Amino acid sequence: MKKILVVEGNLKKENEEYKNAGILTHTESIKESIDYFSTDLQVDFINPSSDNDIDQRVKNINKYDGLIWGGSSLNIYNNTPEIKKQIEFMKECQKKIKKILAICWGMQVAVTAAGGEVKKAIKGIHKGIAHDIEINEQGLKHPIYQNKKKKFNTPAFNYDEVSKFPKNGVLLASNSINKVMGLHFKCGIADIWGIQYHPEITYEKMIQLIHFRKAKLIKNKSFKDESEIKSHIDVIQKENAISDKVSRMMELKNWLNWVI
Repeated sequence: MKKILVVEGNLKKENEEYKNAGILTHTESIKESIDYFSTDLQVDFINPSSDNDIDQRVKNINKYDGLIWGGSSLNIYNNTPEIKKQIEFMKECQKKIKKILAICWGMQVAVTAAGGEVKKAIKGIHKGIAHDIEINEQGLKHPIYQNKKKKFNTPAFNYDEVSKFPKNGVLLASNSINKVMGLHFKCGIADIWGIQYHPEITYEKMIQLIHFRKAKLIKNKSFKDESEIKSHIDVIQKENAISDKVSRMMELKNWLNWVI
């Protein structure tokens, strides 16, 4: 049986708040989406910022056939002790795990650990949805985008973007807000497929997150007021109504096929 390690990027406190609000944690969302395609996998979980046995578990991570590192509300340039722990753990993973799917925050951690840079996005943010991501010529040749439409919308929530590629990074996809929406690079023994969006998260959860973060989103001027939030949620709901589940999760499906 193939073994997959799933990394939680959020801090323990935020995950507790998610659960109290009836929202799946990001690792729970990843597990739910993995199970949609295959239940014949051993899936383990780890939180580098919170788990007390990280040093011991690092010694055994080479037993995993693949790693999925999901999202987080953290900003990597804040460089807190919790973030530093995640970067150091990613460096170990890049030495010991051959196949990595790095999703949103996961890509930002992977890029930073490999010598690239991440900064606050200068053209705006994705608030539950990213529109018109376009796969470039390199991306069309890459297995992550097999059977994916060349231009697509997808669940996404991010304030930051990759500003400097790690060595040998290849751009795969972009949109008007983030140049780097898909990225492939290698570091150590790891072959890393990175995406700045969330095929593993439903639009319904994105709407939950907007409600959950409503006060913060208005305070930081992501939205002017509750009326603008409602209008934006209407846009996401319309996209959800026409979205196909397998097409939305094609990147995850392709990665799992590569690992399995």
